[in-house]
Amino acid sequence: MAAPGYLASPWPAEDASPLRRQTVPVALGLQPGERLACTSRRTLLSTMTVLGDPGEVFLLTHSALRARLGMPTTACVERIDPVTLRPLARSVRLKGGPMWPGGMAVHRNGRLVVVYGRHAHLLDRHCQWIQTRMLPVAQAYNSFVVLDNGLIVTKNLSDQTPAHLSVLEPDRLEPVGPTVVGPEPSIARLSADGNTVYVVGVHSIFRYHWSEATQSLVRDETWRYDYRSGTAQTWGWDVVLDGQDAWLMDNGQHRYVRSMLRAGVSRSPNRLIRVSLADATDHHAVEVSGMPGGSITNPPLVDTSRRIVVAYDSANAVMRAWRIVGPARQLEPLWTRSPLGCASHMILYPASGELVTNDYRQGREDVVVLDIESGAERGRVCTGGWMQGVVFPSVGWGRDFYWSSMDRLTRVFVQ
Repeated sequence: MAAPGYLASPWPAEDASPLRRQTVPVALGLQPGERLACTSRRTLLSTMTVLGDPGEVFLLTHSALRARLGMPTTACVERIDPVTLRPLARSVRLKGGPMWPGGMAVHRNGRLVVVYGRHAHLLDRHCQWIQTRMLPVAQAYNSFVVLDNGLIVTKNLSDQTPAHLSVLEPDRLEPVGPTVVGPEPSIARLSADGNTVYVVGVHSIFRYHWSEATQSLVRDETWRYDYRSGTAQTWGWDVVLDGQDAWLMDNGQHRYVRSMLRAGVSRSPNRLIRVSLADATDHHAVEVSGMPGGSITNPPLVDTSRRIVVAYDSANAVMRAWRIVGPARQLEPLWTRSPLGCASHMILYPASGELVTNDYRQGREDVVVLDIESGAERGRVCTGGWMQGVVFPSVGWGRDFYWSSMDRLTRVFVQ
């Protein structure tokens, strides 16, 4: 079920909701004798697909050549055929600015919201432009979340400039309340639960509550955890909210060009980190692979019904799962897969326990379906991609899903 701020769709936004649980209330349902097949289309820097009403699939892409020349970049939204991937409607080039993969969602008001570069855009579902808003900081903004009250929250991406959180209303993208300056810079995308926004800074994780009284975001001074204190780790990426804890991974600084393999910067292993939403002093961290140079660029995944958390070390091609045990939420090792060239956001089909991820090896990307209980492989297909996907998949309207990567969009389906 979609979060209240979004259209009631199986996948109206990146990771399906601002909780970033990457789950969908159906099953892919791979059976013995069935296999995965795919249809692929070359694209320029696909970031994500999202779903609108039944049959509607929207694709966000952006430019890169202009960025290499030091020029402002642009984005584009297409409504595509859900089977052939052929464009059915296409937006004008949308103003951007500094290049960074942006974000797109279908708001509950029925319109498409896009944040790319330094701009927020509003489109109708025919991909026709309605409104653009320039954002206050002259940097790329790292997508957005929609709160349960319908307000849009976005922020700049930087490891030097403090996070500036802007709140926009969804009908004309007018600013609501003042820009809120955080205590430190932030690389990761925002997450939200209800009308509370979670920010993973370059050193700590903290949160803001929306105040109706003041029409502004108010910092929760009682909840903050410095996850890098006393370590050699680099910054964390997007945080998953499971109702009891916040889950993230660190060592997010990397040298990605074509893949995350051996792209880590810190020589330490990367870690999976748990922080209680009730009390930030209740936290726990565990090394993912234990191997030096561990690194990631995306969030873990939590199966709340099975009490399983899945994390990975993209630089060393390791994926690992733990069982969440007891009221103290301790982690009990469950399974490990290596080598597994995983780096992207994932999809979980909780009804069937199917986990979708990628496996990049020797310049070839496969998409694989794993059993979340055992790590056993249920299906695999080669997308034809030559770059390792590090962005956002989505489910489709049947027994299928869409896999975005930097050089193509692929529809994977059961055959």
